[in-house]
Parts: sequence; C-alpha cells; structure tokens
Amino acid sequence: MPEKANVTLPGTVERIITPPDPREPEKAQINIQQGADLLYKEIRIENSLTDEDGNEVKLKRGATVAVTVEATPSGIIPK
Repeated sequence: MPEKANVTLPGTVERIITPPDPREPEKAQINIQQGADLLYKEIRIENSLTDEDGNEVKLKRGATVAVTVEATPSGIIPK
C-alpha cells in the first residue's frame, strides 16, 4: 500500500484556553510558524494527547510542536 502524502509544519502553542463550561474540553491554540496563510495560521485543538507510554498528557504554553497534514492516496492528484 502506498504511503500517505503529508506535510509537517512547525508551530508553537500560543495559548491554553480554559472553557467557561467545565464540561467542555480545554483547548490549545497553535500558531503555525511557516507555510500557512496569515489569516489561517492559528488552529485550536483539544488539549489532550497521549505519550509513548499511553499516558494522557497536555500541551503547555510556549511548547514547540509539529503539525502534520496527511492524505490517503485516493485523496490526492498529481501537481
């Protein structure tokens, strides 16, 4: 099976957003440093990750991250 097409962009956790409703998940706002248009360089994700040992962890403000976008072979066309 062919590998997925992907791109990885560098980013930094800019903010940790605590929701007003405690039933809602905390969010991490990530600033994409290169490769994104100015108006689309920030994304927000749920601040819940799993480390290599299977433990639940959270991002902290200022953390350096890599944002990867993957596409299956059926989702791409030649450039």
